Amino acid sequence: MSFELQEVRFSFNGKKVVDGVSIALAPGKFYGVIGPNGCGKTTMVDLLCRFRSPQHGRILYGGKTLGLYSKRHLAREIALVPQNFYINFPFRVRDVVMMGRYPYIPRFGRPSARDADLVAAVMESTDVAGMSERLVTELSGGERQRVVFARALAQDTPMLILDEATSNLDIGHAMQLLDLAARRVSRESGTVLAVFQDINQAAAYCDHLIFMSRGRIAAHGDTREVLTPAAIREVFAVDARVYHDDFSHALHVVYRR
Repeated sequence: MSFELQEVRFSFNGKKVVDGVSIALAPGKFYGVIGPNGCGKTTMVDLLCRFRSPQHGRILYGGKTLGLYSKRHLAREIALVPQNFYINFPFRVRDVVMMGRYPYIPRFGRPSARDADLVAAVMESTDVAGMSERLVTELSGGERQRVVFARALAQDTPMLILDEATSNLDIGHAMQLLDLAARRVSRESGTVLAVFQDINQAAAYCDHLIFMSRGRIAAHGDTREVLTPAAIREVFAVDARVYHDDFSHALHVVYRR
């Protein structure tokens, strides 16, 4: 289903963090959100996940106001890999990934065979199967991030939101997990919205880029149309060159000091 933001505004202590954002997010696309620190990217994610509510405007999902969905229903529609994940209780890795199946398990029920099979497959694909019995409190930051990614994939939702989800990962694991997200789009007509700090990573994976600046959308559209030196200069205030790289088969950005 599609998201639609209509003149959405949100402020902290009188400061506009999201300021009149209007955009439609259609199914079957990989969206990238890029912009400088403090421009409203994570707040927009919080609004889409209903961690916060708009102070003005509306957010629709499937044509229905987001606030009308129950938390359980919404958890079957939207999965999030957050920027930071903290857990103080020493759960086993397998149990954390199984948490992604909770929206589908009846109250006081137990995971089904299908739940167990799906979790096992996701753990294998995200390269965390070998640590299934380890305690999540004993993992490195990168290992923990892969576990949280696996939990989101186990949720098996049509919408996957990644908030700088690969920032703690080495390049190999980052590419592996973004490849899994991209397959959700290409094979299952799912939707991915990912916040990136690395513009080249965004260019390699995203069909559609959303540039944010000072709480507003500065530009958005097909990656090959909006990823330009002018847009980068406007949003980040740096000089850049954008070209097609034959090795990666994607646009590539280099910067001048």
